[in-house]
Amino acid sequence: MGVAHHAAYIPWLEIARTEMLRGEGDGGLTYAQMEAVGLFLVITKLDIQFKRPARYDDIVRIDTTVSGGGRARLDHAYTAHRVTNDPATNNELLVTATTTLACVDASGRPSALPDWLRADSHR
Repeated sequence: MGVAHHAAYIPWLEIARTEMLRGEGDGGLTYAQMEAVGLFLVITKLDIQFKRPARYDDIVRIDTTVSGGGRARLDHAYTAHRVTNDPATNNELLVTATTTLACVDASGRPSALPDWLRADSHR
């Protein structure tokens, strides 16, 4: 059909979220560094609204923001836009999405988010 499969957006959102994490805190952390200290973020909710299809070879920009959270929860909002040299299609909205992540320890039990990662530190 010439369009990106709907499931392709899930890893794109994850990449955008983990890249945003690198810029947070004191110099940011990679997800591997977080796991090494026993901090894990697991998706508990994912909601995607498809507006227009991404086509093969499109450049897609994913913008990610922290939209809320709590003691052990972090919410993100995303938009995906097409990037082109054509003014008629540049910045065209493809997808909006939200995720909720829970912080858990190595055994999978809920754990408090570190202060630097809490949603209220982003406001």
